[in-house]
Amino acid sequence: MQRTYMQHDEFQIGTIFFTTAAKWRCTDVGTRTIAAIRLAPVELNIGTLTEQEADAAGWFEGPPFALAEFVFDEYDMEGCYADLSEVPD
Repeated sequence: MQRTYMQHDEFQIGTIFFTTAAKWRCTDVGTRTIAAIRLAPVELNIGTLTEQEADAAGWFEGPPFALAEFVFDEYDMEGCYADLSEVPD
């Protein structure tokens, strides 16, 4: 299967996508960029939460979000995939 990265028009608020580093949820779509929060793991001063623990505790609710939002530009989107199986090893 040929791996294809996501195009800007595939992102919508709430879209889940993957990079080699993490699983993300799109929180905003701009003209040439998107913003997203990293879904797991959530690292705190007292330890690390799994995605399920963080979701249950409300860490992914927003806006505003309790987690930092990261901005992906058109070059970063070349590393974003709709399906985990498409992410390069």
